[in-house]
Amino acid sequence: MDADPERFPSLSNNSYEDIENFNFDFGNPTNPLPPRIFDRFGSLSSSEDEEDNAASSSTYYRRLDNMLQFLDRKLSTSSTSEHPLPIFSASGIFRPPIRGPVSQNCPPALEIRPHPLREYQVGRYLKCITCIDDGKELQLWAGSECGIRVWDLKNDIYGGSESDEVEEEGTVRYRQSVYVSAATLCVLGDGSNRVVWSGHEDGRIACWNMLNFSNKAHANVKGASSNRFEERLSWQAHRGPVLCIAVSSYGDIWSGSENGSLKIWPWESIEKALFMWVGDQHMNSLLIERSFVDLKAQARENILFSSMFTSDVKFIISDPARANVWVASYEIFSLWDARTRNLLKVFNIDGQIHNLSLESSLENEARVKIGFNQKSQSPFSFFQRSRNAIFGAADAVLRAAVKGTFGDDNMRAEALASTSDGMIWVGCANGVIVQWDGDGNRKQHFQYHSSAVQCLITAGTRIWVGYLSGTVQVLDLSGDMLGQWVAHNSSILDFALGVGYIFTLANHGGIRAWSITSPGALDSTLCVELAGKEFLYTRLESFKILVGTWNVAQGRASADSLKIWLGSAASDVDIIVVGLQEVETGAGFLAVSAAKESMGLEGSSVGQWWLDMIGRMLDEGSLFSRIGSRQLAGLLISMWVRSNVRQYVGDIDVAAVPCGLGRAIGNKGAVGLRVRVYDRVMCFVNCHFAAHLDAVTRRNEDFDHVYRTMFFTRQPNSLTATAAGISSTILLRTSSSPGGYLDEEKPELSQADLVVFLGDFNYRLDRISYDEARDFISQRCFDLLRERDQLLAQMRAGNVFQGMQEAIIRFPPTYKFERNVPGLSGYDSSEKKRIPAWCDRIVYRDSCSTCSSSCSLDCPVVSTVQEYDASMDVTDSDHKPVRAIFNIEVARVDEAIRRQEFGDIIRSNRRIKHLLEEYEKAPYIILSTNNIILQNQDTSILRITNECKENAAVYRITCEGLTTIEDGISFDHRPRGSFGFPRWLQVNPASGIVEADGIAEIRIHHEKYETLEEFVDGMPINMDAGDKEAMLLVKVSGNYIMTEGRIHRVRVVCSMIKKSSHEQPTHQNLLHRSDFDLLSDSCDLIDNLTTSLDSHSP
Repeated sequence: MDADPERFPSLSNNSYEDIENFNFDFGNPTNPLPPRIFDRFGSLSSSEDEEDNAASSSTYYRRLDNMLQFLDRKLSTSSTSEHPLPIFSASGIFRPPIRGPVSQNCPPALEIRPHPLREYQVGRYLKCITCIDDGKELQLWAGSECGIRVWDLKNDIYGGSESDEVEEEGTVRYRQSVYVSAATLCVLGDGSNRVVWSGHEDGRIACWNMLNFSNKAHANVKGASSNRFEERLSWQAHRGPVLCIAVSSYGDIWSGSENGSLKIWPWESIEKALFMWVGDQHMNSLLIERSFVDLKAQARENILFSSMFTSDVKFIISDPARANVWVASYEIFSLWDARTRNLLKVFNIDGQIHNLSLESSLENEARVKIGFNQKSQSPFSFFQRSRNAIFGAADAVLRAAVKGTFGDDNMRAEALASTSDGMIWVGCANGVIVQWDGDGNRKQHFQYHSSAVQCLITAGTRIWVGYLSGTVQVLDLSGDMLGQWVAHNSSILDFALGVGYIFTLANHGGIRAWSITSPGALDSTLCVELAGKEFLYTRLESFKILVGTWNVAQGRASADSLKIWLGSAASDVDIIVVGLQEVETGAGFLAVSAAKESMGLEGSSVGQWWLDMIGRMLDEGSLFSRIGSRQLAGLLISMWVRSNVRQYVGDIDVAAVPCGLGRAIGNKGAVGLRVRVYDRVMCFVNCHFAAHLDAVTRRNEDFDHVYRTMFFTRQPNSLTATAAGISSTILLRTSSSPGGYLDEEKPELSQADLVVFLGDFNYRLDRISYDEARDFISQRCFDLLRERDQLLAQMRAGNVFQGMQEAIIRFPPTYKFERNVPGLSGYDSSEKKRIPAWCDRIVYRDSCSTCSSSCSLDCPVVSTVQEYDASMDVTDSDHKPVRAIFNIEVARVDEAIRRQEFGDIIRSNRRIKHLLEEYEKAPYIILSTNNIILQNQDTSILRITNECKENAAVYRITCEGLTTIEDGISFDHRPRGSFGFPRWLQVNPASGIVEADGIAEIRIHHEKYETLEEFVDGMPINMDAGDKEAMLLVKVSGNYIMTEGRIHRVRVVCSMIKKSSHEQPTHQNLLHRSDFDLLSDSCDLIDNLTTSLDSHSP
């Protein structure tokens, strides 16, 4: 099949090349399935390929179906069998939102978990994420309200998804833990030891084993209870929720909770529970639970801590450069030594240091030095504790007075992160980002966005900032902004760093992966390639929407009237939207309604009667489900969805805007309903504008006010909001459900893919008398009447409903009639003889910029009007009900296929492969030695020389394991992995940046330290039984952490040689520089270790 690019100019050359190269041979039984997309972790085995054939086959045929669908649209010249009605299009400023397969203002992203429907996430919202990499597997762990979810990123990041759960359609395959009753608030991964720690709302800390996805028999059977994994152990850590956890540079787990609760879980106990004891799970958990060090309890009697331990501990981060731990509430920071657990400094968000000694007589009392085995001192007297409480309160008042206010919520800390250059970055609620050095000194601050900072993460020499608005910014280490884009249409909760990707978790539960190089040269190439393959991952969905509007004039309709209006058309549609006006009126009712709105309440018994009547007519509960409704005084809107499409409809939000007296009374105004259908946002707004013939300007103003001020996202239980409709009656939605956050600078209605306005707009006929209008109606001369229609004239002038459309009216005016009088003879015959008018209207706007646009990812929602009519036989009101039937075509992304195409581009595109190879290169460095021997608190210097003349080298030093040496024999090897250094070893700085052609000096110091396990019956055992050996890993990467980079090993031996009494003491300030030894990438490590060990043996 040959396609002609001149005939279809919208197709790119790459698209035609892909179509021509696509294999259509289905008759050949030996026709192989398309090759699986592999990532940089390596290929799967042949047996794994065979087991994945079913999933590959499914996405293969879906890709083919999408392509044939695309070609059918392009090659088809005949119109559909159902001819749409002609429409009138208004000019104006309100344009459809810009859509496309890729965004020019946003780097391309991988959808790990597409935006899930909110209604299916109640009780299962994701709270936090982390990546864990053991060198062989890369996994993404997410904590939710009901457990843990794990994605296999090594094998499936570019793969398809075979989900039995419709609400998870398009997500990467995952595994789910057993049900956990308490929500997971924080997660922390340790790839070297293959464990993950999680903190929960009930105060427990749990340990989970890293999953083995290589076993395909247990890899993924989603939803099967037998496949759900369990925790390894857990213990009760706090009385309140575990708000944050971190692992220090010495392996201790630090955890924080409410009311300043701060505890340490020593590495020695963790090591026994995980690796040494073979006891049952309960005993191992009990071992850790009883080993804690309660910093708050030990310092409660000290006046220094009276103010610091009253706020919730929101953040704990480890600073590897200086081996410190930062503990922070919203406004108070404390800096701790990770090895000794001494408090170093206390300061506030403005950098003001809290005085550690209030007076000279209390200096020793106020100084805190919490040793590892130190016990809490005896309690103070009653008067001493009372004095401390008074001084603490006075100190809090003093700090508030200096600050100028009693608490500045806008300047409170919302996120913390440490960078590779040893700096600490703090994001605040007012959008300010503050830079601190590792000693707790405030350096500078920046502000690039007015929204609150939600999370921070460091990736090489870049800092990623996530905002409440859904915006992501990338900064360099100097604070200069490199780029920004809207990553999600909801706030960003958390970041996670994987090999080559930054993962973002949105408040709505969606997860996306962004290249760690973004913004950069890789983005433009990926965008071009993905746009060229649009036809492969675009799916089209078709359905019908019935929209009805009726001003019921405080009446109640009969069942027959409802059937005439809605029932006759409901059998052939999938979604029904009903808007009613004047359900109830009257001064008393309006006053009560306004009072209820101010308290977050809405609805009435009459409104509920209408919902029940329509529901019975639609066979609600069987054929249709009511998914949402909203009432403001006499205005009511509701939506019903057919059962077979219910699973694709969700994220229901509602809002209301009063336009009555003072823009506060709901006799006039609008109620709106926003919904997501097949991942496209659609809004329906039921309006009732100002009445009377000459109130055209007021009606235009009512529309403008509604369009610009209708916000579907509201904070729950906000009693200070106006009566503009903060409450929502949403079925299947709880008050704790997170909501979206859209761009504050644009009206929310402007961001929807489909907007439908319905209701009693009250526009009349100009320049015509009552009798003339009746004559035209009797002759069905609607063209002449339309020339005098106020609404069409105002739309044509661009004064109202700008950029919207209405089907050509071919039914009589719907206002004003006498009740219970059938036919056209029922027009108003009273003294007023109101001129008939088309007050009741339905106008709309879809994604198309022109009437001839076809459905695609650039124009994702295309609507045509199949029917636009009034039910003239209904006589229950002075208005006739109006209905419109829309044929809707939606283009959506098949995320599984798009991921495969994304991976194919990464794997095959030469330019991208070349760029990735350049990014993955780690600068070549030379270590001054790979063997260090320390004796009796000696200090040595390890030098790292960057041989690269162009790029800086980012390094991180960790401890791979410990070994005891006796008589030249090594034994008792203990792996430490990511848990840091032994307590007798100091490495400073353990992370940093070596500038191009520069040298960094690392201080390696031996510190005598007696650990808990070295006490037997209260007496320390002999520490000189043998030498200690630590194997240090020096990991070096470039500006981007694309891979693990270069890894060098340095052997540090602590020789326990006793000094004679006549020996001169070693000067601790004397730094012994290690011999300079040129080494390649640790290839000569074994020979050098052997030679060094023999030469230094006593």
